[in-house]
Amino acid sequence: MASSSPVFRFAPSPNGRLHLGHAYSALANERLAARLGGDLLLRIEDIDRARCRPEFEQGIHDDLAWLGISFSPDARRQSEHFDDYRRALDRLDALGLVYPCFCSRQEVKDAVQRREAETGMPWPRDPDGAPLYLGMCRLLSEADVQRRIEAGELHVLRLAMDRALARTASEALTYRLFDGNGEEREVAVDPARWGDVVLARKDVPTSYHLSVVTDDALQGVSHVVRGEDLEAATDIHVLLQRLLGLATPRYHFHALLLDEGGQKLAKSRLSQSLADLRAQGMTPEAIRRQLGFT
Repeated sequence: MASSSPVFRFAPSPNGRLHLGHAYSALANERLAARLGGDLLLRIEDIDRARCRPEFEQGIHDDLAWLGISFSPDARRQSEHFDDYRRALDRLDALGLVYPCFCSRQEVKDAVQRREAETGMPWPRDPDGAPLYLGMCRLLSEADVQRRIEAGELHVLRLAMDRALARTASEALTYRLFDGNGEEREVAVDPARWGDVVLARKDVPTSYHLSVVTDDALQGVSHVVRGEDLEAATDIHVLLQRLLGLATPRYHFHALLLDEGGQKLAKSRLSQSLADLRAQGMTPEAIRRQLGFT
């Protein structure tokens, strides 16, 4: 998909009701798209079929319509495009950059604890605080891997980070960061700090990282506006874009809304929803004023 105008996207997941943090991000996309003369797309990121529900998806549409945010027609639903993500994964596999991992989260945690006990040193963590994978399954023979897959063992597919970085060693891994006025600067990324990230699972042939770069490319997204909590994840996205031969959008990371305890608003903490505020008599105009979008 090509466009002569900038293309932005707002991409919520229907695993709960939208809250003020989502409203801020949607309005930030709306304002920057208008300022730069761009189009604004809506994407429904529903690859997690266990947690995503139709009523939450309808709630997204209702809340955004109530806020008065206009999107280009035909929202993309990720659950309808698993074949796109499989093709991207197959391309990485053909490059020798993907391997199956049969370790559970508890097994990874136990292995890290043993390593720390042996060395007396803390094991490296990724930017989200999770311990880097130690690579146990990279030592499995092809025969053992095939046997376990045929036996139906649960597994994930990981990116071999060292091989991926070796393949991109001849080019700078950077992206363009833009501010509210459209000013830009170059930012270097460091994917190695994430280790061998998960790209797909046995029951879900993708991950957030893989699907988001695929979607952005297929939808012609040129400008990504999202919360600063996803800034570090851009390391992985830039790397995948290079490996898959995809364009890298420009990025803008906005501040997060925090609750009274200093934590970011989140569905998992049952932060007050836009639907609740609407039921209490809050108006879209009041929401915009409260969030600084007047």
